[in-house]
Order: sequence, then structure tokens, then C-alpha cells
Amino acid sequence: MKVNIDFRFIRWLKCGTFIDGSVVYAEALWDHVTMDDQELGFKAGDVIEVVDATNKEWWWGRIMDSEGWFPASFVRLRVNQDEPMEEYLAHLEEAQAGEEDQAALGLLLGPGLPCKEQMRTNVINEIMSTERDYIKHLKDICEGYIKQCRKRTDMFTEEQLRTIFGNIEEIYRFQRKFLKGLEKKFNKEQPHLSEIGCCFLEHQTDFQIYSEYCNNHPNACVQLSKLMKVNKYVFFFEACRLLQKMIDISLDGFLLTPVQKICKYPLQLAELLKYTNPQHRDYKDVEAALNAMKNVARLINERKRRLENIDKIAQWQSSIEDWEGEDVLSRSSDLIFSGELTKLSQPQAKSQQRMFFLFDHQMVYCKKDLLRRDMLYYKGRVDMDHMEVMDVEDGKEKDFNISVKNALKLRSLAGDEVHLLCAKKPEQKQRWLRAFADERRQVQHDRETGFSLTEVQKKQAMLNACKSHPAGKPKGNNHQTGYSVRGHQSPLSRGYRYV
Repeated sequence: MKVNIDFRFIRWLKCGTFIDGSVVYAEALWDHVTMDDQELGFKAGDVIEVVDATNKEWWWGRIMDSEGWFPASFVRLRVNQDEPMEEYLAHLEEAQAGEEDQAALGLLLGPGLPCKEQMRTNVINEIMSTERDYIKHLKDICEGYIKQCRKRTDMFTEEQLRTIFGNIEEIYRFQRKFLKGLEKKFNKEQPHLSEIGCCFLEHQTDFQIYSEYCNNHPNACVQLSKLMKVNKYVFFFEACRLLQKMIDISLDGFLLTPVQKICKYPLQLAELLKYTNPQHRDYKDVEAALNAMKNVARLINERKRRLENIDKIAQWQSSIEDWEGEDVLSRSSDLIFSGELTKLSQPQAKSQQRMFFLFDHQMVYCKKDLLRRDMLYYKGRVDMDHMEVMDVEDGKEKDFNISVKNALKLRSLAGDEVHLLCAKKPEQKQRWLRAFADERRQVQHDRETGFSLTEVQKKQAMLNACKSHPAGKPKGNNHQTGYSVRGHQSPLSRGYRYV
């Protein structure tokens, strides 16, 4: 069977576009997590229409109605533009190409090995090559930029440098150690026999240092953007780049690299596992490493989402009238669920309609304004760390001596505080019971992974919220309060894993 190699593809690689207006498609090897409005996000396996590839590092592409820049290294161009890549790989071994086709295949796969072993060689070589390139990038940032910036105390404070560069020096030290481990396991003569899975397993917890960097990255972009509005900083950073003989990428491009790198590891390992025979000595380690790095990426993404939403929580608090006590962010960082419930409290068992907002560690309840139903007044909070949640059967409730329906009870562990809450429908009650269980799991997970907000992050979020609500402007509207008058799910929680 002869493989139909599309030689327009080879010409396109040289010039970046087809003269005859043909469309070029690429297949995503890894997820691309966007950090900028002009970037194109996609998942591994997505097919991207490549519009412009004149820049070697960043291409312009299109998926459905979305367009934007994306890193060229995250995709693989289809060799045969009219045929899915998987079908092409499936019959490579059977191909008996002509001399011209064979030469093209030799460039792509190399001679001498069965297809699967050659593909494993390619993936191993790519991992090693990208790792060495990455170390070079990190070195350039640390020695080319940070070292020079520290000499200019008239231009930069240490706090500014920490914001811009985060913990990238720590990442650089770790990655050098990691690369040494990879080099020891790399089989130069027969790369497909390399056993590198154990390297990822050995350092799986060390990769969590990327969480701090990824969470700080948006702040770095803001700080850098401010400085780049001043010519002396533009000239200084360009001088640093030229002095270090770095490639022609702006500093913000270099600073994006660690964010992309940590997302790329699980996808590289997935590709490696795909071309590793189950009988290979590295198979089990690669399989375990893939799961470990997926967990690392998942943890980082989860923390990133949490930190991106603390501004929304601060905005929500600033919209509540008559707020009392400490800020929500002093203890919490995740809105888990919200909705309207009937609250009964001892000793009179007085019935009150309240909006409840369940965060990790605490639950806040508010009263709606009688005339402006979108305005909320703070009425109190419950410390969930010292509460037990109890499902109450329909009928007579002994503590309150009243008949209830769709009820649940919150009782303090000390027994001195009891809240009886009633939902309108049985399914709403069940959703609240699941939410309370989710809250305890979240607290336990945060404790195990060491997640917490810094004082700087809390203060900055509250400061941003105060700025957005200047004195004299009304605070009561749906956009500002961030809750739905009709539903039980707050827009605050959009994007959270519990929705």
C-alpha cells in the first residue's frame, strides 16, 4: 500500500502558507491553556486550521469561530492533509513508497526501526530536546534578566522582581536536577530503550513548585505591562536580551514558558506511553508517571482557578450591606454552593427566609431587601469547622418541637448552637447535603495539599473590590452581588468544580 504524501505540506513548511490558498491542518498534541485574549486555547486531539506560520515559535490558527496565537511546538501538522493522522500512522509499516515518498518519510521517521520503536525514539528525543531547550530558557531568564535587574536598585525593588519572576529561580534549580536524572536514564545509542518514567515518579512532589509560579503569573503580566509603558524599561529589557544573546522573544513570552511546560508533561508522557510496548521495562513507570503528572497538573489548575476567583468573592462581600466581622477571605477561598432556605433558630423557632452562601470553613447567610430583592443584608455566619450536619426526617422535630419537611440540621460540636434549615423541595435538600459533604472534602483536600491564601493575595483582592465600589454609588444589583434571585446556584461559583 502506498502512502500518499502531500508534498504541498513540505513546501508550506518553508514559507508558512500555501500560494494556492489551500488550507493546512494541524493536530494538537497537548492542551494549550491560554493566558491571554489573543491566544487560541485547545485540547489534545483538536484539529486546528493553521492560518499563518511565518513565525517559527508562534502560529496563528482557527478552531470554529475562535482565532488566536498558539505555540507551534504544541501541534503536529498532518503529513497527508486529506487523511487523519491516526490512519496515516496505522499503515506506515505497510507503505512501499516511491523514491521521492521514501525520502520524505526518512526525514520524518528516520531509517532502521519498526514504526512503534521509531515513534518511541522520536518522543524520547523530543522530551530530551525540549528539556534541554527549557533549561536554556530558564538560565537566560535567571542570568540574562534577574541578575541584571538586581544590579539596578534604582529601577527595581526586590518585591517587584518577586512579582515579575515569581519563584523561577527555584524552578531553574529543580529542573537542572531533573535533567541530570533524565540524562542518566537516556540511552544515546538506542533511545527507544531509555527508561525515564522513574525520573518523573521520583520528582512528582517537586513539580508542585509550579503551582506558585502559575498562580503568580497573572500578577507578573500586570506588573510587567506597567513597566513596559516606560521607555527606559523597554530599552533595559531589550538590552538584557541582546547581552545574553537570547532568541527574539519578549520577556513576557519567556515568562509564559514555565506555565506551558507543566501543562506539556502529561501530554508528552501520554504520547510516550502510546508508543511503549506493555513488555517494555519502562511501561509501568511511564504509566504511573503519566497519572502522577496528571495529578500535578490537576492540582495546579485547581489552585489557579481558586485564586482567579478570590476577586469575585471579595467583590461579592463588598456588595453586602451591613457586613460584620472578618472578611470571608480571611478563612475561605471557595464558594461551594448557594441558595435560599428557611431558617429556624431556638428558642422561639422563628421562621426566616435567608440566602445562604456555603464557602469552605464557613457559611454566610443574608436577608433580601423587601423592595430591592437584589440587595442583601448580612445577618450572620456559621463556623463549619465546628458543626455537624444532620439529615432530618419529615415530621416532628424534637429539638424545636415543630413539624418540618425537607429539613436538615446544623449542630455545633459543643452542642450550644443549633440551626434548622428547610428547603422547598426534596431535591434541593439533597443538593445541600451533597454540598456540605463537598465542603468537608474540600477542607480536607486543602489540608493535605497545603493550599492556603497569602496575606498579600487577600489584601489585594479586597483592595480591588473596594476600588470597584467607590463611595456614593449603589451596590445593589445582580452584577455586583453575584447571586441569582431565581436560582440556587450563584454565578460566583461558575467555573468551580462543584457546579
